[in-house]
Amino acid sequence: MKFFTGIIFLLLSVSLVRAESFRFKYAAGDKYRILSTVHESVLINREKSHEAEILNRITVDVTGEGENGGKLSCSFQTSEEARGDYNVFSWGKSYESEFFRDSLGRYTIDEKYFMPIVRNVPVFPDRDIRPGDTWEADGEEVHDFSASFSVREPVRFPIKVSYTYLGKEKYKDAEYHALSVSYDVHHRIKFRTNPGRLYPALISGYSRQKIYWDEQRGWPQAYSEEFDFIFELSSGDSVEYRGTAAAEVIEAFTMNKEQMAQDIKQALEEAGLADLGVRQDDLGITLMIENIQFLPDSSILTGAEKEKLDRIGEILQKYPDRDILISGHTALAGTREGRQKISEDRAASVGAYLLAKGVRTKERMVYRGLGADVPIAENSTEAGKSRNRRVEITILEN
Repeated sequence: MKFFTGIIFLLLSVSLVRAESFRFKYAAGDKYRILSTVHESVLINREKSHEAEILNRITVDVTGEGENGGKLSCSFQTSEEARGDYNVFSWGKSYESEFFRDSLGRYTIDEKYFMPIVRNVPVFPDRDIRPGDTWEADGEEVHDFSASFSVREPVRFPIKVSYTYLGKEKYKDAEYHALSVSYDVHHRIKFRTNPGRLYPALISGYSRQKIYWDEQRGWPQAYSEEFDFIFELSSGDSVEYRGTAAAEVIEAFTMNKEQMAQDIKQALEEAGLADLGVRQDDLGITLMIENIQFLPDSSILTGAEKEKLDRIGEILQKYPDRDILISGHTALAGTREGRQKISEDRAASVGAYLLAKGVRTKERMVYRGLGADVPIAENSTEAGKSRNRRVEITILEN
């Protein structure tokens, strides 16, 4: 009797566990961005080569919606932490991509796109699920080997992904549905065109992830990952990438550029910085610091410029939800390589100063150097060269 009573109690307990139906939701006009950081060790022939920290900034624009999914237009930017003393991220390679994703998570995407790297993850079953339920679904990884191995087309291979619904768990200050996601890779690569003399011949490894799913919004809020992948090269050498990754979705609100530009101009005047230029552009709102002063032939800021950046930093802190881009420019002097390096170093120096002042965390700003490629004045006069020696700080729209 006790046995049957226990069985009935167990069945009742199971039936009381709420079943969940997971679906991606999209509304045309929605915008959000994803910030992902990767910390990895790189090993060559099983010997440690170096550590790398990578920042991925992804902007997502929902351009269309239907009963069974949404059309997405995305920009992907990969940045690596600067070497040396700066501890800030450089502006990296950018990719554009458009695709349709259905409500269960499956992609429809043209083969020409390099991004996203991992596709059809997560994919949900077309049924209700309860904590402890498991399922499998086909996914795909796509890689860009153009820079490292002169392989022009995206290299893709299938993955079999295993899922477990863990129930609700706390992430930061809220509860989300937690999913365990894992897959292993052992794939011999076949190229459609002839690769260079050195190319990856075999990829093996694993990914172990946890996804925090926002039921109300209908998309993942965050994820964490542990990974270890080994690339066996045609030369017989191996390159291994092992580490951790984490990402979080940040909702992007439409920027009123005209009003923001007016507010910033007024704030600059009140701060005694009326000589700084402000413009609206495709990226957002840009502050132009012309003739910025560094110690001769260096990227070391003078005391006066630090005071100016202190006041600029106070203005930037009024927009804490926006990432910033710092761009260095030079006059047309010296070699192209020299101009590029000094523009990068000076932009990184400004970024490091703002980071030290707590204006942004390092995940919320990137820098780049543009040398003398984008002048705003003639380089034939000293006055023009002075204007071209500048640093621009852009409050990014996305």
